[in-house]
Amino acid sequence: MRFRDRKEAGRLLAQSLKEFANQNQVVVLALPRGGVPVADEIAKSLNVPLDVLPVRKLGVPGQEELAMGAIASGGAGVLNDDVIQNLGISPEVVEEITQQELRELERRERLYRGNRPAPDLTGRTVILADDGLATGSTMQAAVNAVHQQRPARIVVAVPVAAESSCQALNRPDEGLTCVCEMAVEPFYAVGLWYQNFDQTTDAEVREVLNRAWRRNGHRKISDKERTKV
Repeated sequence: MRFRDRKEAGRLLAQSLKEFANQNQVVVLALPRGGVPVADEIAKSLNVPLDVLPVRKLGVPGQEELAMGAIASGGAGVLNDDVIQNLGISPEVVEEITQQELRELERRERLYRGNRPAPDLTGRTVILADDGLATGSTMQAAVNAVHQQRPARIVVAVPVAAESSCQALNRPDEGLTCVCEMAVEPFYAVGLWYQNFDQTTDAEVREVLNRAWRRNGHRKISDKERTKV
């Protein structure tokens, strides 16, 4: 099975998340950029708010598609010690790449959210959505970031994932579950499971978020709230 595009994948995934429809304490957080079209369809189908949680992979120098870890907004992160040790990557290189990606996270946060405050996740059910899971490093960083805000529950929602990655993120005793339409091995790459896997642009992310914020009737941010962003 291959999804036609991210929107179709999001609509199908929403069917597996129907128990969360129309619940005030539920929020969908997209991992930009590719997770945004998926998350938008989920949020619309469930009639719940949509927001973003920027996450960046820490790519191995010269093999950027290979993750040696990931970081998320708020400073939470995860390192793949096996990759770092097996490739002999020094702590200095890890720190240099981490700082580069932190700057990109900050840029995206400003670009996508502007003056809008990040949502308060305390006591809420948070659905973390992306277009797929390969190693799961970026999603684990997102989970770590959300955990810091003491949510009631975290649901990782992806159309397709490596089976091992989905299993690693399914820990009900910790309030963490993984909902996946397809868990497969061997996995290879997320894009192989889509007919259309064009890159999602920053402009498209902003357009989706602006529509979502209007759809959910977000009020104008007061001057006092702006000082907190």
